[in-house]
Amino acid sequence: MPSLTYHLVAEPVYKDWDASQDYTPEDFEQDGFIHCTDGIANVLATANRYYKDDDRHWLVLVIDKELVSAEVKYEDAEKIYPHIYGPLNRDAIVSELPVKRADDGTFVALELVKLG
Repeated sequence: MPSLTYHLVAEPVYKDWDASQDYTPEDFEQDGFIHCTDGIANVLATANRYYKDDDRHWLVLVIDKELVSAEVKYEDAEKIYPHIYGPLNRDAIVSELPVKRADDGTFVALELVKLG
């Protein structure tokens, strides 16, 4: 069974990324790593904490940590929030799931369908 983690990204940002290139998020140069979260409930909590007022459509990239070429490092005591220290190779992304939201912007669930 794969070792999965999740990365939240605004759908327009991800869809505009050149699919032939490894992925880096908008804040990669500032942060120096890609933020990820283990556990779907934790992803939704993180989304609501930081992005509830952002009305863009959002995706969750499902990432198999065993396939990531860059270093994956946990720096939180609970080992919930791994950081990927480098661009994310596309073959480590095993699925792209849209996020369901309530009318007030609350992130409530992941759609269990594959995009593309």
